[in-house]
Amino acid sequence: MILASMAFTPPAYLMPEPERTAPISSPQTSADGAEESSDQESIRLMLRVKEGDVKAFERLVEMHQNAIVGTCARMLNNIEDAHDIAQQVFIRVWRSAPRYEATAKFTTWLYTITRNLVFNETRRRSRRKEVSMEQENEDDPPKYFADHSTPGADHITQQTELEQALDKAIASLPEKQRIAVVMRRHQDLPYEDICAVLKMSLPAVKSLLFRARTELRKHLAAHLGEDVD
Repeated sequence: MILASMAFTPPAYLMPEPERTAPISSPQTSADGAEESSDQESIRLMLRVKEGDVKAFERLVEMHQNAIVGTCARMLNNIEDAHDIAQQVFIRVWRSAPRYEATAKFTTWLYTITRNLVFNETRRRSRRKEVSMEQENEDDPPKYFADHSTPGADHITQQTELEQALDKAIASLPEKQRIAVVMRRHQDLPYEDICAVLKMSLPAVKSLLFRARTELRKHLAAHLGEDVD
């Protein structure tokens, strides 16, 4: 598991090293019924975490870590920074547990925490003028950002080049456009969830995504001749 391999070092009582289990699909990629069931399971686990259940917390991390690390990676364009922010997200989940109330979808609450921490990081970078588009290198392999099958070598090469171009194009978007595209395109969140995370109306979110896709098409003109969604 990705998070288990991170330098995730809160006190031992906070989060012991999770047991390695079979990979768990992100709940956002399931069918509607399965998605609802998964979110209900997340809420049930979080209510146990509220009571101090560490095992329930480990299970929540296993269920959602890949999606959160992937979102942070696409937002920050750096896998190490993505690991750091994802670590902070789950620490925040644990520390917020005593005040948690199941008034919304768990994924909406989780992505709201992620949004806040990612935006804080991008603004910190901006203040320190540390934003760099040149950090996509061999240390940040595309496999962290895309889930490829294993077709022929030519197709893999073309797909890798396309993913790299797309990552760079997404990284150039303003932060709200960027996270909206990541949540919609890569995590398959429903529009309603994106509205809740960004605290925007449905028409505003659709307009935001339209502007973002228009910009992405311009960046990807040499690679794509179709909709990027």
